[in-house]
Amino acid sequence: MYTDVQSFAVAHLLRRPAACRVGGFVVGFDPATTSPYVNYATPVPGAEPTDAEVADLIDAFRTRGLTPRLEFAPDAAPRVEPALRRAGFATEAVHEYLVCTPATLTVPDASPEPGARPRLRVEAPRSDEDYTALDTALAEAFDGAWAPSPEGAARLRRTEEGGGAVRFVRAEDGGCAGGALCSAPAEGTAELAGVGTLPAYRGRGIAAAVTATLAGTLFARGARTVWLEYSGEGSRRVYERVGFRPGGTRLYLTHQG
Repeated sequence: MYTDVQSFAVAHLLRRPAACRVGGFVVGFDPATTSPYVNYATPVPGAEPTDAEVADLIDAFRTRGLTPRLEFAPDAAPRVEPALRRAGFATEAVHEYLVCTPATLTVPDASPEPGARPRLRVEAPRSDEDYTALDTALAEAFDGAWAPSPEGAARLRRTEEGGGAVRFVRAEDGGCAGGALCSAPAEGTAELAGVGTLPAYRGRGIAAAVTATLAGTLFARGARTVWLEYSGEGSRRVYERVGFRPGGTRLYLTHQG
């Protein structure tokens, strides 16, 4: 078990603009959005919450008009899940995560064969237009799970300027064909997320190229590992080809009351 993944989750949420602690939990509130995927909580490793602490946690969300929600690696705090379920939390999702190290990282060969498309070039955004294009492309790549917005583009910029990394492959029209982001390191690891490619550009190796470039970038900045979650066997194969290996499970719980 990679216990640093849960320690990372705590440190990462503490970076939120209105982060707070409630008992053995850290809650990462961001007043700029009501998105449940941004505003959520996680337990500190080894937490043993009382029912009163869980009630306080629920209240911290409700007073802000938000749905109580958690993301965490249950193995790092085995007594948290039972306490949450007693209070009415139910499973939203269970995701496996994969971990890459400098020793396992494999950079794909992006050189074109004769007659093939030009070599992929992975870039860092250089302008507001680049960040906007990436935010817009990722929203479409994830089937409109969120709406592109100035706030979304600004969060991507903050990731890049705050010690993380944002990378993309440019489309023929100058926009974004696909990209992803990786958080700044914490506790020796970093989370790679948001790997998405526009439908018209899938099957060209963009996800693998961006993933490998981001992992290599964070390793160069001192991260010991980079981890990510995958959404299906197809994406898992892509990540395994560039050096990601099974690490553990993360649980997503949402309050049903």
